[in-house]
Amino acid sequence: MNRRDMLKTAGSVAAVSILGGIPLSLSGKNKGKAEAPKDKKKILVIGAHPDDPETAAGGTMCLLSDAGHEVVSVYLTRGEAGIPGVSHDDAAAIREKEAKAACTVTGSRPLFMDQIDGSTEVNLDRYREMRELLEKEKPDVVITHWPIDGHRDHAICGILVLDAWRRLNRCFELYYFEVMTGTQTQMFHPTDWVDITATRERKYKACFCHESQDLKDLMATWHGPMEQFRGLECRCTAAEAFLHHIEPISLV
Repeated sequence: MNRRDMLKTAGSVAAVSILGGIPLSLSGKNKGKAEAPKDKKKILVIGAHPDDPETAAGGTMCLLSDAGHEVVSVYLTRGEAGIPGVSHDDAAAIREKEAKAACTVTGSRPLFMDQIDGSTEVNLDRYREMRELLEKEKPDVVITHWPIDGHRDHAICGILVLDAWRRLNRCFELYYFEVMTGTQTQMFHPTDWVDITATRERKYKACFCHESQDLKDLMATWHGPMEQFRGLECRCTAAEAFLHHIEPISLV
């Protein structure tokens, strides 16, 4: 078998992501399309700011919602500090409206928590808030920030979710996404890849709903190359990568 044939064979058996038991077909005639679910699942994608869920996992969110699953975009803050020269209250109103528009594109339901952009906290009350939200929503799968992300708000978001997962006896599958790997997310070694070739354009449409953030340069400089690199890893044009958190019950 020559090198070209080997690559062709590898592409036909490229990594198939099964996020929390939800198959997303990555090869063959169904490539880029989510399979019809045998049973409906609820997936929460939890980001620190408006635009984090979309930029990190927007293509996957589209695939999941298209397949009939319930997708919820959870925002730890309303992006209060995200528009220079604009007050926190006004920025929050603008960015909440943008996030809701993005959710319309991805087919997800927006849910806002009440931490403050740039001033997120880790304390007993904040741990409790995250745990209570997850208890109420009862997700099957949660996807959130890598807890050692270089952005403080990102890391705090991941830490709060991780603590809630443990306190709730790991009652949902926990995955991490990456954001601007190399400058924010670091030491990230994926376990799952999702081919977003078919939904990449829609992902970008959702991202660009966040007009106040002027994401075109960011997507071209960081997220675009990330998607292409992850696509190379699983033999497709563009992919999003995730890390599945698994740990023995005995650690608690």
